[in-house]
Amino acid sequence: QVDLVESGGGLVQAGGSLRLSCEIFGRISSDNAVGWYRQIPGGQRGLVAGISWAGPRIYYADSVKGRFTISSDKSQNTVYLQMNSLKPEDTAVYYCNQNQNYNYPRPTGSWGQGTQVDVSS
Repeated sequence: QVDLVESGGGLVQAGGSLRLSCEIFGRISSDNAVGWYRQIPGGQRGLVAGISWAGPRIYYADSVKGRFTISSDKSQNTVYLQMNSLKPEDTAVYYCNQNQNYNYPRPTGSWGQGTQVDVSS
């Protein structure tokens, strides 16, 4: 059983930055990954960034490349999503989940509460 808890969301103006944290309670298998997903109201939950737990393989959706950075701190059992140059279209609830792959949306755990990100224009 692995639980992941998201935090760090908030309201920010366009062009601003936020850093999301995904605290992991339990053990992530070395052949798995952690992904950050987001969902807008009425929309599907999509993978925006993923990082393999064993190595430095990283994935970004085209919509966030060059603006978002995913990283992991295994000493803190935490995965971060640094979001820069935020746009109104980044407004969503952001979730993290254990993932079978670093670059494909195959979440394997249950979903947490997520953290709301609002970007004003």
